[in-house]
Order: sequence, then C-alpha cells, then structure tokens
Amino acid sequence: MRGAALGAAVGVVALAVTAAGCASTPHYVPPAHTYYVAADGNDASDGTAPDSAWRTLERAERTKLEPGDRLLLEGGTRFRGSVTVGRDEAGDAARPVVIGSFGTGRATVVSVAEPAVSVHDTSGVQVRDLLLRGSRASRAHDAGVNLYSDLRDGSRPAGITVSGVDVSGFRVGLAVGASPHGVGFRDVTVRQSVLHGNKDAGLLTYGPDYKPARDVYAHEDLTLDSVAAYGNQGDPTAHDRHTGDGIVVGSVRGATLRHVDAHDNGARAASDAPEGPVGVWTYDATRVVIEESVSYRNHTGSTVDGAGFGLDSNVSHSALRRNLAFDNDGPGFYAYQRWQNGAHAHNTISHNISADDGRALPEHGALAVYGTDIHELAVVQNTVLLSLSPAGPGPALRLQPGEHGVAVRNNLFVTEGVPLVFADPGLTRSDVVLQGNDYRSVEGGWQVGWGADTYGSLTAWREGTGQEMAGGQATGLDVDPCLAGGALPAILSVADAPRTIPYCPALAAQGVELPLPDQAPAAGSVDYFGRTVTTPPQVGAVIPR
Repeated sequence: MRGAALGAAVGVVALAVTAAGCASTPHYVPPAHTYYVAADGNDASDGTAPDSAWRTLERAERTKLEPGDRLLLEGGTRFRGSVTVGRDEAGDAARPVVIGSFGTGRATVVSVAEPAVSVHDTSGVQVRDLLLRGSRASRAHDAGVNLYSDLRDGSRPAGITVSGVDVSGFRVGLAVGASPHGVGFRDVTVRQSVLHGNKDAGLLTYGPDYKPARDVYAHEDLTLDSVAAYGNQGDPTAHDRHTGDGIVVGSVRGATLRHVDAHDNGARAASDAPEGPVGVWTYDATRVVIEESVSYRNHTGSTVDGAGFGLDSNVSHSALRRNLAFDNDGPGFYAYQRWQNGAHAHNTISHNISADDGRALPEHGALAVYGTDIHELAVVQNTVLLSLSPAGPGPALRLQPGEHGVAVRNNLFVTEGVPLVFADPGLTRSDVVLQGNDYRSVEGGWQVGWGADTYGSLTAWREGTGQEMAGGQATGLDVDPCLAGGALPAILSVADAPRTIPYCPALAAQGVELPLPDQAPAAGSVDYFGRTVTTPPQVGAVIPR
C-alpha cells in the first residue's frame, strides 16, 4: 500500500489521542529496515537489498537492529557464525525484529562455539524459517536458540516467537532461561519447529530455584504448538544430572503445550545418573496444560524415569489431558514430588491413553503417583493397556506413600500377565481413593497388590480395603470393554489410537460422578477423540461407540 510504503521510507509520526479526541505530543516511529545476507554478497555493501546483500553474519552482527527491522539470510545457503539480539536492540513487542530466510528454502546457520541465535534481555523478536546446526563446541555448552534474561529491575522481556526452525547439534535445542537473581520472559511462543539430535534436551525452560514461601516463577505465558523433539540422546558422561529429555518446562507461570511430539530421546543417558530423562515434563511451575500430544519410545540409562509425560516436583494447578504415551522405558504418565513442602497440589491427569509403557522399568508402573508430598491430584478417565514387559512384571497403576487427597476415578485398566494395581503399605482412603474404575485382566489372573496383601478379585479387594466404595455403595467394574483392536491391542503409532475405542456398552455412562479434589483443573468436556463427555461420565479415555 502507498501509505505503508511512505511510512517505511520516511518514518511515521504517530499522534497520541486523548480521551477528548485531541491530539497530544507527536511520537516519532523510526523507519524499519530489511537487511540481507547472501552467498554472493559483499560486506562492503549496505545490505539493504538482495542485490546489495552482505556476505557474512559477522558483518550483520555489527548492525544494531531497531524495532521492526528484519535480518534475512539467503535460503539454501550455509552461514557460519551466529545472530545476537542484545538488550539495546529490538525492544518493542508490537514491532518485532525478524530473523529469517529469503528466497527459496531455509538458510542454515552453523554455529562454531556459541548459540546460533541469541536473544538477551529484550522484547519483540521473531526467529523463523531457519536451519540451525551446532559444532562440537556448541554441543558441549550451548543452546541452538538461546533466550536469556538477567534483568534485575523487575521488567520482563515479552513477545518472542520462534517458528519453522530445525535445530540440531547443540547441548539444548532451544532454551528459555533466567539468571538466579533475575526475571525471565513473558509471552514466548514456539511453533512448527523440530528439535532433534541435541545432547541434554530438545527444549528447556528454567529459572531460579523455586521457593514455596515466595511462589515466584521466572517466566509467564509460554505456548508450544506443533513442536517435535526427538533423538536428543543424552550424555553418557553426565553422572550428576538428567540428560536426553525431549521437552522440559520449568519455572513458568502459565503454559500451554499442544500437539507436541517427543520420541526416541534419552538413549545414551548415563547409567548412574540420579535422575533420568523424560519425553515431556514440567517442574517448578503452575497453570501448565499439556494436551493432545504424544510421547513414545523414550529411554533412560538409569533406574529411574524414562517416562512419557510427567508432572514433576513443585507443580500446581496443572493438567495432562488427551495425550498418548506408548512403549516408553518408564511410566506413560506420572506425578512426582521430591520435597515435602506442599507445592505439588491441585493437578489433573485425564483422558490420556498409555499403551505398553514401563518396558525397561516395569516396577514403576504404567501410570504412577509417587514421591513425598502430593496433594489434591485427580487421575480420572484414562485408559491404561499393559502387557508383560521383557524386563518383568509391573502394575498398570503404581501408588506410593506421600500422597494426600488423591482421587483415581473412572479409569480403564487392562492387563495381560501383570498386576492391575500395586500400592505400598500405609495408604488410607484419605490419602488415595479409587472409585468407578474398570479392572480387566485378559490373561494371567486378576491381581491387585495393596500393602502386604494380594487380592484375586474386585469383591475381595473392596471388602479388604474399603476401596471402590462411594456413599456406602459398591463401585468399580471387572468387565470386558470390547476394544476395537482386540482384548489388548498393540499401539505402535498415533494412527493406532482408534484401536482403544470400546464397543461394549458396559463402560458408557458407568463412571462415578463426584467432585474432583479441591482446586484440581477440570477433566475436560471431551474424550480423547474430541467427543462430548456424557453425564455420568464414561469409564476410560474414550466414549464407547
């Protein structure tokens, strides 16, 4: 448009308008520039057009990027070096600086010994349509895209978007961090990106250690949409920490992860590390929703973790819902708390499907609740399918001491040759209550281990423990769900999920309808496949057809 072209050429004078409609002091908006870098460029040129492009990123780094500016790299070309947007650049979320490609295809940035793209203490930056590759030095120390804040004045950089990037060969594919004394970012979006072949993690957000007395988080309002993290294999020499994670969300208030895909991570994680990797998990965070995502074939080299999805230590008011996990070394889904501080509270795990998880660590179960201090957790309307692992038998549901006010309701547990439930001694109904679940063993006998006792039928277990009772009435089922894929269908891909659809009416509207634990997020109004949940609810993640 002519007006837009004129404004870009000479700058724009913006008039602030008062409530009375009068113009106040003019505000000058400087013109935005587009800079180009190309294989046949010349660093002596002005860089403002494709035919007068610069040749190197080193030259581009000498130019200060103002709000609205664009730095575009020639598609299909490899550039050595890095791009940094520092605290005196960009700064306006409404007029973001854009780092991207022009021409055909995506440009490749090959980092030598630093992040490929860095954003430090500033707002309003878009990183898009780039291939980012690390070197040996980058793999040891750096993130491919590194967003970092160490501001001490309480201001929070905002409006950062990363889209259409492919990041490989770094310690972490994409990191969003804050220093121990600073605050982090607000309104960060990562979408349609692939993070693979990195060492410690595909994506990591982090900040200062969480302190319950302060209830402060580094970052706010994180969105991940259509992000894949795979083949981030871990560090076999890292004996003091977990490595090989897919996506890790820490120190965040408010996050939505949707359509993320984490698989085949953690294969080279250290065997003696105190913690292991997980496909998708969150810690030190509140109001995080992970939904409509998949996590599979994730591994661990140690005797812990290797899970699909997790609500880890100090997580509150958060939810895992409508996700699929299968063929992970550890649990498909878990809630865990390390510290006894009351900070793991008011969470929900609902409408998820776990199929043959716990392949390497079956003793931890396919769906696990464990740790020292978990409060007000709802585990409702999930489907867990579990056969005997090559590593030995393990339960579909694993419960350990340290939980209070946990409700396990209206889930479908189907096993073959392994226990349905195993709970450690000492758990009372005030700690955990099971109501309205279907427990189906297709082979090997019906078995629930509760404390020191083993029960061979639903009736015996109910009478021995008081579980599966509500208002003086017996609840719970032991019926065939008539799954579309057979008695215990194999789930080897997302496309196999319809094999978990029940075709027997025994589960339709058979769940108990009781309030969720205090302040736990709602289970959601639709099942795994998006069909509206009935009243009373169905048993399992999927409404019977």
